[in-house]
Amino acid sequence: MERRTIGAAALEVGAIGLGCMPMSWAYTGSQQRGDRSLRTVHAALDAGSSLLDTADMYGPFTNELLLGRVLRERRADAFVSTKCGLLVGDQHIVANGRPGYVKRACDASLRRLQTDVIDLYQLHRPDPEVPVEETWGAMADLVRAGKVRALGVCAVGARAARRPGARMHDGTIRQLERVQQVFPVSAVQAELSVWSPEALAALLPWCEARGVGLLAAMPLGNGFLTGTLKPGQGFEPDDLRARHPRFTAEMMAANQPVVAGLRRVAERHSATPAQVALAWVLGRGRQVVPVPGTKRERWAVQNARAAGLRLTEDDLAEIARLPRARGSWD
Repeated sequence: MERRTIGAAALEVGAIGLGCMPMSWAYTGSQQRGDRSLRTVHAALDAGSSLLDTADMYGPFTNELLLGRVLRERRADAFVSTKCGLLVGDQHIVANGRPGYVKRACDASLRRLQTDVIDLYQLHRPDPEVPVEETWGAMADLVRAGKVRALGVCAVGARAARRPGARMHDGTIRQLERVQQVFPVSAVQAELSVWSPEALAALLPWCEARGVGLLAAMPLGNGFLTGTLKPGQGFEPDDLRARHPRFTAEMMAANQPVVAGLRRVAERHSATPAQVALAWVLGRGRQVVPVPGTKRERWAVQNARAAGLRLTEDDLAEIARLPRARGSWD
């Protein structure tokens, strides 16, 4: 697989990563099986998808424990990305950016992952009660201690951008400007896909200008862009899509033209809609690394093969003409 570099430290990873969250959290709990997930991680590494993206809150904790079983055998094949800063309680999630907590959380992640260093340690969300510079300073101490190689930031949610005149990632860019004064940012993780291209407007240019990598989260639109989901199929109560505004039966039906357009392009390349969607994300820039999530070996291998798909100018023009994705608030 093609290799790409992340950040000024030139951290090298496969062009397509593996999002591990669905194996333990937020998606279809009845289908989460440890042994099958282990095979999926091994298959992804075999295919060149070296970046394994997890977080201590996924499970919580069980996702890191699962990856630890793989890393114990194949640490040299993997680029480990995990996150801190969010605590999962009963029916709620809270931020904790206190320096002492961040350092304890890192040590706990290292134990669960069965490794002595985390390649990329990301701040999942800033703590509104702690200056982000203090949290970031504690994370920088972990780099100096040799426990972490590089630091990253996850983009803040879209809700803050719903004020008049606000852009989607204004809050994230303000946060990035602040922490960059303390210690270099190597990567930003943000949603980027055919149906959620907002990061292209300001966030990606910010990253490009500073040599910062962009990890494209949800590049397959939470599974919708694969073309395997049907309007009205329903989701299990613990599945995040059960409450997502684009996954009502009405909106899934309304957004079918997006999938149909990807399928037309895919047919010209003997590919799948998912592979076209990933190739489109890869084409947004050399520092962009899509991180599709899956718990199935078949999809991990198929996603990895998208790194070899080259879209033509006609393909890109057709994708650009696709209708804007709609949500239940539209």
